[in-house]
Amino acid sequence: MTDVSLSPDSSTITVFVPIAWRRRGGRKVIVAPPGADDWAPPPKIDGALVKALARAHRWRRLLEEGRFGTLADLADAERISRSYVCRVLRLTLLAPDVVERILVGRPTAGLAQFLKPFPVEWEKQRQKFCRAHCQSDAGGCGSRRRTRG
Repeated sequence: MTDVSLSPDSSTITVFVPIAWRRRGGRKVIVAPPGADDWAPPPKIDGALVKALARAHRWRRLLEEGRFGTLADLADAERISRSYVCRVLRLTLLAPDVVERILVGRPTAGLAQFLKPFPVEWEKQRQKFCRAHCQSDAGGCGSRRRTRG
């Protein structure tokens, strides 16, 4: 399958490997010849969104442990605005599969969209944050949900 050729002046070697581009899971992957492994670029993780998720869970834990009595106390201790604390704390209400998508770098909305009010119901969150950004993704949000039987 692989074809190697040498230029007439022997200064260049050309290697021809038959490959094709395909979309899988919302990403482009190289489909290699039979017997070779497919290759895809590593996922791009949104660092700001991951950091906001970590902060949200840390702040929730601090509030639950009683280290801060109010959101205002927490905001003052962190030297940030109360409104930002409230917006970030909402991230603790995200569906587990939405959080998983964020942490592994699969397509979702950006941080700005997550800081806006969003529905508490997990199915509505999936529709808002995942399906709009990854309609071609066969392993979309909630794809591993249990069905009643």
